[in-house]
Amino acid sequence: MTPMTVHPEVAKALENFSLPEDLGFGHVMAPVMASCIYENGKWGQLELLPYGPISMYPNAKVLHYAQEIFEGMKAYRVGGLGPFIFRPQENHLRFNRSAERMAMPHLPLEIFMQASLGVTAYCSHFVPRRSGESLYLRPFMFATEEALGIKPSDKFRFMVIASPSGSYFSAGGLSVLIERFGARAFPGGTGFAKAGGNYAASLLAAIKTKQQGLVQTLWLDGREKKYIEEMSGMNFFAVIDNELHTPELNDSILEGITRKSIIFLAREAGIKVVERKMDIDELIADIKAFRCTEAFACGTAAIIAPIDFMADESGERYPLQQPEGKMSLKLREMLLAIQEGRTEDKYNWILKVEPKSFS
Repeated sequence: MTPMTVHPEVAKALENFSLPEDLGFGHVMAPVMASCIYENGKWGQLELLPYGPISMYPNAKVLHYAQEIFEGMKAYRVGGLGPFIFRPQENHLRFNRSAERMAMPHLPLEIFMQASLGVTAYCSHFVPRRSGESLYLRPFMFATEEALGIKPSDKFRFMVIASPSGSYFSAGGLSVLIERFGARAFPGGTGFAKAGGNYAASLLAAIKTKQQGLVQTLWLDGREKKYIEEMSGMNFFAVIDNELHTPELNDSILEGITRKSIIFLAREAGIKVVERKMDIDELIADIKAFRCTEAFACGTAAIIAPIDFMADESGERYPLQQPEGKMSLKLREMLLAIQEGRTEDKYNWILKVEPKSFS
């Protein structure tokens, strides 16, 4: 394995950094970042650099044609254990699936893991220690070729940055607007890839959602505006007749690693999991009839976030009978206990990182 080159200023950057008490999510940035350049058909040397601005030309293709992908991972260090990264190999597999869809080169597992583990190792002292907090890792890749022609770039940059972070959402259940008019993704498009443009497509609806005093948007399928797909950046689950229901995957839904883990843990716990096409109006009828007792969103950042109520633009609300019900709390604790190293990892889901320093 080729070692990662460490910039001479990294030691100073680490020495000058201190962890603030109030973290928020994604606002406080770790003092180092990893970087690797792809050109002439191959990947170059992986580097660890002080966190800071990056330079590129105004005609870099990413700025004009959105040729960009990213991932989200977390490193935990609760109670002095770890740091542990949760299922990073799964993130690498999804990263390369996204790369294929966005006409980008595959990234070798060695570079992905060295970069992610290296940033975590040198920032191990800055991983928050309270349960639910973490060092959020953001691997990403973008096109850097300097040309305005509409064709795939032949130059790219891969990077990993990190953010010591608290909870993604404040306490309490989510309020969710059902988006019946706009669409986040369409069959044959890029919805299954973790590409920045998918999230840009959700931002206008986010403004509308906020204007209505709500927190999150629930997207329906792009063709019929009938079947539930996902939230803006999270997957969706509902508890119906004590069964766990979630939309079946298609090429306009991102396959969440948290989603995949929840389904596995639920089945291990004897909970029936149903993956199917979920009609939004049928779900509303189930909520009104108290057959659907709870619902929640899940993702790397949010872990599991219970839903308080869903609403239409007309203002009609559909409150969940158990907004913080037994099943979502049980699954959240099962998952978080593994992620934080508080229970036996029977599935080899967590990877321990050896801390590094210059002292």
